Amino acid sequence: MGVKPQIFSFFAGAGFLDLGFEISGFNIVYVNEISSPFLAAYRYSREMLNLPLPEYGYHQGEAADVSQLVEGVQTKRLLELVQDCRKSNRIVGFIGGPPCPDFSIGGKNRGYLGENGKLSSAYIELICQILPDFFLFENVKGLWRTKKHRQFFETIKLQLQQSGYILTEKLINAIEYGVPQDRVRIILLGFKHSFLSDMGIKLNDELSFPWDEKVLYPQEKVFTYPWSQSEPFRENSILPCPDGIPQELTVEYWFTKNDVQNHLNSQHYFQPRGGMTKFVSIAEGDDSKKSFKRLHRWRYSPTACYGNNEVHLHPYKARRISVAEALAIQSLPKNFVLPENMFLTHMFKAIGNGVPYLASKALAESILAFLNTDVKNTSIADEITLD
Repeated sequence: MGVKPQIFSFFAGAGFLDLGFEISGFNIVYVNEISSPFLAAYRYSREMLNLPLPEYGYHQGEAADVSQLVEGVQTKRLLELVQDCRKSNRIVGFIGGPPCPDFSIGGKNRGYLGENGKLSSAYIELICQILPDFFLFENVKGLWRTKKHRQFFETIKLQLQQSGYILTEKLINAIEYGVPQDRVRIILLGFKHSFLSDMGIKLNDELSFPWDEKVLYPQEKVFTYPWSQSEPFRENSILPCPDGIPQELTVEYWFTKNDVQNHLNSQHYFQPRGGMTKFVSIAEGDDSKKSFKRLHRWRYSPTACYGNNEVHLHPYKARRISVAEALAIQSLPKNFVLPENMFLTHMFKAIGNGVPYLASKALAESILAFLNTDVKNTSIADEITLD
C-alpha cells in the first residue's frame, strides 16, 4: 500500500520529531504547539527546507492548549478534521511528547499532578476521545523508571487499552540510532486493534513490533568502546581521533559534518557575564558536574538539556556551545536553521526539548515497516540529505 499515513502532531516544539516522520514518508497535516517562539521556529525551519505547509494548519495559543482541547468545542473541530482526513487517507496517527519536567529526576518531579504532568493525561484523554489509528507518546525515563511515576504510566496504559489500543513500549537511547548523544527516553506506541485487523496484521499475545530493526549501535555494546575520558583544556588545540571508537558518534564528527562554523546559527551562543576563569579551568571531557560540562570532541555528548542552569562548554574553545553545535548534537540536517531573531533562551530550550532527528526518523521507519506500508518521498529526502 502506497498511501502516506497522515500525522497530527501535538507539543510539536521546533519540529524535530515531525521532521523524522516527514522524511520517512508521513504527511504532517496538523501542527499543535502552544509556545509562539517554538511555533515560529517550526514554520521558519520548514520554509528554509522547502517543506509543504500542514493541510489543516498550525495551531497555537488557546487552540493548542491540549488541556482545553479535551474539554471544549476544539475537540469537535479536531474530530471533524480527523474524519475529513480519513475520507481520502486510510491511516491517521497522533504523535507527541508532552513537556516532561514533572517526571524528570533532575526536574520538578511533581508527577502527573504538576502543570506539565497534567498535559500527559490530557494527551492520552485526547487520543481516547478521537481514536486515531495509532499514536506515539514520548517522555523522559523518569516516567518509566521511577516508582512514583510508573504507577501513573501504568494507569494511562490501562486507559488506552480500554479504548481499544494494543500497546508496545521501549526505553530507547538516541545513541543507538547514530545520534552523538547519551539520551534515554520512553516511547509508548499504540495501534487500534480494529485498525490492525483491517490491515491484515496478525496479533499474538503481544505486539511484534520491530524495535531493533533500525538500531545501529546496541546499548550493550556502544558504551564498551574505549571512549576518551578527559584531558586538560587547550584552546584551539589539535587532537587526533583515537582508534577503536565509532567516530560517527562523536561531537567533533558532527561539528564537521554540519559545518557548524559556517552555519547560520554559528554565532548564536551565550556570552559569559563574568570572567573567563571557569571557561578555561574545566578539562575537556569533564561532564561530572550538573552545570558547566565540557564536551569531549572524540566522545558523544551527555543529554542535550540546556535549561535549569545546565551549561555545556565547547571542547576546545573558551565558550558555551553554539546553537549550530547544539543542533548537530541533536543530529539535525546541516540545513536545519532556527530564526536569528529568536531569543537564545528559546533556541536552546527548543533544542533541548526536541526528539533527536535520527531517533525520530528510525521510529517513523519502524512504524512503516510494522504496517508494511511502502511509501517514499524521494524529493524531500534528497533535499534534506544528511550525507
